[in-house]
Amino acid sequence: MLDVSKVILKHKEFFEAGVTKDVNFRLEQLKKLKKAVEDREKQIMDALCKDLHKSEFESYLTEIGVVLSSINYFLKHLKKWAKVKKVRVPLNQIGSKAYIYHEPYGTVLIIGPSNYPFQLVFEPLIGAIAAGNCVILKPSELTPNTAKVIKEIITETFDENYISIVEGGKEITRDLINERVDYIFFTGSVAVGKIIAEAAGKNLIPCTLELGGKSPCIVHNDGDLEVAARRIVWGKFVNNGQTCVAPDYLLVHKDVKNDLLAKIKKYIIEFYGESPITNNDYGRIVNHRQWERLINLIDKDKVFYGGEYIEEELYISPTIIDNVNWEDKIMKDEIFGPIIPVIQYDSIESIIKKIKEREKPLALYIFTNSKDIERKIINEISYGGGCVNDTLFHLVNPNLPFGGVGASGIGAYHGKTSFETFSHKKSIMKKTTLFDFNIIFPPYRNKLKIVKKLFK
Repeated sequence: MLDVSKVILKHKEFFEAGVTKDVNFRLEQLKKLKKAVEDREKQIMDALCKDLHKSEFESYLTEIGVVLSSINYFLKHLKKWAKVKKVRVPLNQIGSKAYIYHEPYGTVLIIGPSNYPFQLVFEPLIGAIAAGNCVILKPSELTPNTAKVIKEIITETFDENYISIVEGGKEITRDLINERVDYIFFTGSVAVGKIIAEAAGKNLIPCTLELGGKSPCIVHNDGDLEVAARRIVWGKFVNNGQTCVAPDYLLVHKDVKNDLLAKIKKYIIEFYGESPITNNDYGRIVNHRQWERLINLIDKDKVFYGGEYIEEELYISPTIIDNVNWEDKIMKDEIFGPIIPVIQYDSIESIIKKIKEREKPLALYIFTNSKDIERKIINEISYGGGCVNDTLFHLVNPNLPFGGVGASGIGAYHGKTSFETFSHKKSIMKKTTLFDFNIIFPPYRNKLKIVKKLFK
């Protein structure tokens, strides 16, 4: 049986040797990681196909390409980010200089999910390496073929005391989160996120929790319906709907609902054909438990399109559920599958109120040509991030931090934000020895007026 404590101890010893603090060392590790991923591109694609029925194109677009692009971005900018930053000093601290040092935490634990099992392990890994940390990776046991390739990449590329991989289920995860690592990064469900937050809290371990929730997609009556339908279908059904920021439900103005649904149906057929089960571009649900959960959400009486499923294939067709009420079962929890409920509305104010009554979503999408509606939604609803007139694409801009708020997550990453997430900002003040600011020293008689002026 794996001794988790010994694994962590070896990482701490490696970190204390100081080699990871050298920026050139970090850059070299990122280059090695990039080559390892490029060399195993076909293996990664094959593994993703076996685990999730992903096509080669989708595997590259949403997993491999994202990772390689991220590494390139870090290679370009890391030296600049890692420099000691000199900051201004206020007048009342004259004779001082102030600096911010970016210091690695030490040993980072990264726990990956099953929906994007390659990308969502390697994306935080890139940030952790760039910041100078040692890393323990725990890929999802629900995607064993991808986990196997990840293990090959890690074990053949890095010193096991620098970056290691731990495999297993709930028991090993429980052991890991109860150890004294220096940072925990978790992507997954809200329920497990709460368990990890509780365990981290006991040892005062900082953590990032990338969770989920019910992300609304609003289509107003002034939106471009053709564009909306096309982009909603792609954003919802890519990866078979198993995307934490997928449009979870549609809020459609009553005046355009019928037209929009007809166009959505048209694009489902255009993208995946009349029989998506025979289409190599259409994925599958990760396991039977999730498949069973999803088919129980389908109300046959409200199916506008789709609603077909095959147990042996873990297949569920692209499904639109119409005339949904806020109280329906499908509106309780995140769907995380190829089913999209539709609620119609009369006024923007009414749906803003409804959304705000629920937990804060990870994402929100609005299709409108009105600047006023756009501003109203962005300013009045709290959510992790999102798009205007598109879905999902806020994730792929490295200049935008990605993360949730409230129940949809804690913390953020991507691009420079990843470097900052895995770094402790150490503040240093260096003072001259040539003179003292004597007003701060006792006795304080007749000094208060002077101090008040200095603080204005």
